[in-house]
Amino acid sequence: MSKETDRILQGLTKAMQAEVDGHNFYKMAASSTTDELGKETFLSLARDEADHFKFLQAQHDSISKTGKADPGVKLGKPSESPDSPIFSEEFKTRIKEAHYEMSALSIGAQLELSSIQFYRAEANAVADAQIKAFYNELAEWETTHHRRLIRQQQELRDDYYYKGGFYPF
Repeated sequence: MSKETDRILQGLTKAMQAEVDGHNFYKMAASSTTDELGKETFLSLARDEADHFKFLQAQHDSISKTGKADPGVKLGKPSESPDSPIFSEEFKTRIKEAHYEMSALSIGAQLELSSIQFYRAEANAVADAQIKAFYNELAEWETTHHRRLIRQQQELRDDYYYKGGFYPF
C-alpha cells in the first residue's frame, strides 16, 4: 500500500468517526426535544450522517481493496433546504425553557463546521480527482446542514436571550 493510499484511508477513518459522532449527537438531540418538528429534523440530520458514514465506509473498503474509489457509490442530495425551519412556530412560545435545544443548535453547528473544514482540507490534500470530488461533495452537504442550524439559531437567539433574562453583553 502506498503512503498516499494509507493517508487517504486514515482520513476516511477520521471522517467515518466524525459521521458516527454526528449521527449519535442528532439522535440524542431528537430524543431530548419535545418539539415534533425539531425531533423530525434532528432525526433527518442523523439519517444524513448515517448515509455519509455508509458512503465513506464503502469508499474506504474500495480503496483498501483496489487502491481506487468506487465511482458507483453515490451520496445523493440533501433532503432539506438550508432555509427549512428546524423547530415549529409553537416552539417560540416556550423559548425561555429551550436551553437544550439552543445548545443543540450551537453544538450541531460546530460539528458541521468542523466537518466542512476537514472535508475541504482532505480534498485539497489529495491528487485523485474522484476522491477530491467526493470530499467536496461531502463539504457541500455539511455546509447545507451548517447553514440550516445557524439560520435557526440566529432566528431564535434574540427571543431566547430576552425571554431568558440574559444577554451576552
